[in-house]
Amino acid sequence: MSTLDSLIRINRWQLDEKRRHLADLEALAARLRDEQRRLDDEEKREQAAATASPEAAFAYAGYAQALVERGRKLMQSLADVAQQITAAREALAEAFQEMKRYEITAASRARQEEQQERRREQGVLDELGVEGFRRRASGTN
Repeated sequence: MSTLDSLIRINRWQLDEKRRHLADLEALAARLRDEQRRLDDEEKREQAAATASPEAAFAYAGYAQALVERGRKLMQSLADVAQQITAAREALAEAFQEMKRYEITAASRARQEEQQERRREQGVLDELGVEGFRRRASGTN
């Protein structure tokens, strides 16, 4: 196995790792969005309960403050994950471009080696043809 083949193999592994990392970040973002939706639903239920009962309305102020803080933290977490996703996508694109460069180089080398082999084979065939012509021209077999 050539050094270039090893580089391609390592780069593919790194590319797969970056893909897995991006998928994990996207799954985390989805979980955070789901949590945000649940929080919004919970807020609506509590507001409805607070409007229905004067006792619940009294306790709702403290609860609403905690709910707003939880929502703020969730939004900050979502923003952080979005930044990480952007960075992970850029890293993935760079790794993919690097892998493609290695693959193109390997294909180019293989093509050059194939051309050299064809030239060598053609040289051997040409030499056999010239030798056959010489033998026929000199009258010996």
